[in-house]
Amino acid sequence: MSTLFDLSGKTAIVTGASTGLGMGMTLGLAEAGADIVLVDHVESEESAAQVRALGRKAVTVKANLMEMSSISMVIDKAIESFGKVDILINNAGIIRRTPAIDFSEKDWDDVMTINAKTVFFLSQAAARDMMKRKYGKIINIASLLAFQGGVIVPSYAASKGAVAQVTKALANEWAQHGITINAIAPGYMATNNTKALREDTGREKAIRERIPAGRWGLPSDLQGAAVFLASTASDYVNGHVLVVDGGWLAR
Repeated sequence: MSTLFDLSGKTAIVTGASTGLGMGMTLGLAEAGADIVLVDHVESEESAAQVRALGRKAVTVKANLMEMSSISMVIDKAIESFGKVDILINNAGIIRRTPAIDFSEKDWDDVMTINAKTVFFLSQAAARDMMKRKYGKIINIASLLAFQGGVIVPSYAASKGAVAQVTKALANEWAQHGITINAIAPGYMATNNTKALREDTGREKAIRERIPAGRWGLPSDLQGAAVFLASTASDYVNGHVLVVDGGWLAR
């Protein structure tokens, strides 16, 4: 059974790999045997050092994923370093909190670009390499707001709805090429993105009390889901949005 989840010899690209969920999934893939290309807009050397401490190879790419020109740089670096791309985790994302009536065009465009447009075009670029070997695993990071509307985050909700739908669309087209495309929808996680919520005592308590698990999620809570979707254990899972939320949506 352990061979189903073995990622030895695989190369994974993880965006937003320097902190939070990205770092958590990066370490999970490395523990399962994958070599990692860590992509972020800041240096990811600390995360890379942790990957190397697990006995895996790691390279870092500092890239502004708001710019579509960065996509070819990321793929080229992965192929230059490891010769192929087996796994892509589209984790990088941003959030802007403003009431919808006051939401700016810039905030809308910034969030939609990094959270949705980059996800599609990085997947496209990775898939071109994966198709050469008839094998690949693409994992997009969605959100509970792929299912719910949220409050004061209109562009984030729209972008994560787009992530869920593009996951299904690509699964329909690329399954014939040996590529599976799935998404993970994290619940309320203790990361930089939720710092403001967790510092609001009343809001934090209300959120925590609604989660059946009774706690906020941690980056390590995504490791099992990421390894499953990146491995041969999930070869017949395609176009799925896997919720990892401590039971929030079931409440």
